[in-house]
Amino acid sequence: MPVRDALPQRLVDVLTDIGPMTVAYSGGVDSTLLAIAATTVLGAEHTLSVTAVSPSLAADDFDRCARLAADHDLNWRTVDTDEMADDRYQANDTDRCYWCKTHLMEALLPVAVGTVVLGVNVDDLGDHRPGQRAAREHGARFPFVEADMTKDDVRDVSRTLGLSTADQPASPCLSSRLPYGTPVTLGRLSQVELAERALRRLGFDEVRVRHHDRLGLVEVPAARIAQAADLHDRITEAVRGAGFDFVALDLEGFHSGKLNRGLAETGSGVEGNGEERAVSEGHPTRTTTRG
Repeated sequence: MPVRDALPQRLVDVLTDIGPMTVAYSGGVDSTLLAIAATTVLGAEHTLSVTAVSPSLAADDFDRCARLAADHDLNWRTVDTDEMADDRYQANDTDRCYWCKTHLMEALLPVAVGTVVLGVNVDDLGDHRPGQRAAREHGARFPFVEADMTKDDVRDVSRTLGLSTADQPASPCLSSRLPYGTPVTLGRLSQVELAERALRRLGFDEVRVRHHDRLGLVEVPAARIAQAADLHDRITEAVRGAGFDFVALDLEGFHSGKLNRGLAETGSGVEGNGEERAVSEGHPTRTTTRG
């Protein structure tokens, strides 16, 4: 099926309205579809896809970005970001993502074609996401949010197009494995990256290794906990080989955003009486009420 025919008309309308754009490209399901859709609607000469390179980007994720960009003929380049030089980021307080996105936007804007856009979807609005606020403050827009598209919508369109990312697990930055208050260091990021890479090679495509000082806490989907327990010796070897002294398996199973539990702020930087409204460059979008 031609790409244009698979895209929801509301997304085509949003992309056309925004015009030339630069996609913050991570190689995940959201930014991959956004980059392909924008290239289809606007043309490669009006769509730039940019991957930010820093120690918080796993090498496997960078390789996937490069491969997908080549496979889909994206107008792609990289920029270096220096959030690791920012004490506010390294401190790893609850606003870490705010400073990360600030550095991202400051790196993107000098090379950007038109408006910077991010692959944020409607479902992303309900978690603690201060980075979204930083992006908006720098003029970024969220086409999927403006087109009222959920994560399932993004995956459905990706599946229709036969994209390899359609069912790809989320892969947030390595710093997200460190509990708030644990300083972000190159050594800790390297431990997490090495441990997760080793576990993926054992067949656990969706996995997190949370960094709790000398302990590596392994999360796999609940349905695979029994399998992980059976492989406890190999998992222990893999995680200890990455530099952890102790290894534990989280019996609750993997849940995205688990380290955000207990935060007073429950939205993405938007206050309201049980309601959250995302605003992308002055464009109000879907309002959702959470009970």
